[in-house]
Amino acid sequence: MPTSDPHAHLSTHEVLNQPVPPAGRDLWAGDPVLRHWCDVAGAPGDTLAGAGARLGGAALFEAGREARRDTPRLVPFDRTGRRLDEVHFAPAYHQLMGAARAEGYTALPWEGAPGGHAGHAALVYMLSQVEPGICCPLTMTYAAHPAMAATPALAAIWQPRLAARDHDPATLPAAGKSAVTLGMAMTEKQGGSDVRANTTQAVREGDHYRLTGHKWFCSAPMSDGFLTLAQAPEGLTCFLVPRWLEGTRNTLRLQRLKDKLGNRANASAEIEYDNTLAYRLGEEGAGVKVIIEMVHHTRLDTALAPAGLMRAALAEAAWWAGSRRVFQKTLIDQPLMAALLADLALDQEGATALGMAAAAAFDGVGAEDRAFARIAVALAKYLSNKLCPLVIVEAMEVLGGMGYVEETPMPMLYREAPLNGIWEGSGNVICLDILRSLHRDPAGAEALMTRLRAAKGADRHFDAALDDHLQRWPKGPTEAEARWFAESLAQLLAAAELIRHAPAAVADGYCATRLGAPRGRLAGATGGLDSAALLARLTG
Repeated sequence: MPTSDPHAHLSTHEVLNQPVPPAGRDLWAGDPVLRHWCDVAGAPGDTLAGAGARLGGAALFEAGREARRDTPRLVPFDRTGRRLDEVHFAPAYHQLMGAARAEGYTALPWEGAPGGHAGHAALVYMLSQVEPGICCPLTMTYAAHPAMAATPALAAIWQPRLAARDHDPATLPAAGKSAVTLGMAMTEKQGGSDVRANTTQAVREGDHYRLTGHKWFCSAPMSDGFLTLAQAPEGLTCFLVPRWLEGTRNTLRLQRLKDKLGNRANASAEIEYDNTLAYRLGEEGAGVKVIIEMVHHTRLDTALAPAGLMRAALAEAAWWAGSRRVFQKTLIDQPLMAALLADLALDQEGATALGMAAAAAFDGVGAEDRAFARIAVALAKYLSNKLCPLVIVEAMEVLGGMGYVEETPMPMLYREAPLNGIWEGSGNVICLDILRSLHRDPAGAEALMTRLRAAKGADRHFDAALDDHLQRWPKGPTEAEARWFAESLAQLLAAAELIRHAPAAVADGYCATRLGAPRGRLAGATGGLDSAALLARLTG
């Protein structure tokens, strides 16, 4: 019998105007910006298409969430009191590591096919959107490959396993494994970026050394080995510290895991060497020269990761704005929201263009390519990481209160945003390195200027900004102006890449708002952008 109660059929939990979140995202097919710049850089598109579909599947996004929920645990002793010094991880962590290595994250650049570094860079960009913590051990494993060449006998054992498309977490010496990972331990309390102040001591013992000392940060302490710096009789020297020895454990003591802002799925530790066995890489006294080869390659990843993080945040914001209705309109159809997202999209595309230009130079075989790669990767790392937190917090705000809730990816992305700007040289270190590179490496400076000059004549804002830069710093800046100089140069290089390779709406918008007419300091405080064209590249 019908009820006369007017409220009988009302439900307090009927969900209205809340878009249903996608279970996964095809990280290649749904990203026109990535596809475009991979094509420009010569990355293997067919390979990346499959990787983007698999890495963006619902199962791996869920594995990322699980790896962050069930964080690494330090297990210093077994039940009898014997030292273990192990880090235990959730099964989801190993699932992600296996998936990334199977796609060639650590392998592509060393397999000999064209575009290997550019392909690797695209994988960094994509995996950063799924679980950024996994990138740390994988990036160091990729980057250690060229440093190993300093000692051929070690390279013969380690290089094939570093580049393997496999994940082998067994506690065995490297020679007994199908694949290995490599970490890094350089930083000490008293030195920080000044590694020449390190006090860890190395004493020779036959064909190996024994290390004694303390490292304030050890990245990925569960790795099969570590590149580290210590003072030998001839000066600061690079060593390989194997984690596992035949029938025993090396005496590498994990003192504690760092309680970090983000990057929770990955462990970072404070460690102690206690008469720890190590093998020398390169000559005594040449430690910085050897390990800088690894640092150079890890910097490529710190330049691409912020572009990926920005992409993840903007994809979430664009999805929300494209489905959520406010004041009788879809959010993305409201002019102010469209202008904001278009402006943010320019920063993300500029970061992608810069990073992929550096990656393409890593794939080059000439001296000019190598010289350009060194300066370009530093410029990309600096600018993209300074923009990344700003872009992500604006994208978070698009979702309103939901953007502040852990059930969305926004809080995770926000916590990750500062990391790549700190890792492998924080902002001031990178800016000073840019000045040193331009001063000491005329080939790199000329390769950079060749790129900038090639873009002249196409955009009046670019031409005026380049002339202003050269007039302001005809012989380079003072140290106090290094940040201003680096930002100006990085934006000019990004603009040059966009002018040469991007659609007009992107190149014109970037030059006009980043190099041209005055604008507000905050995102969206501009005008004259082709918002529809820019949003089409953002949303696919």
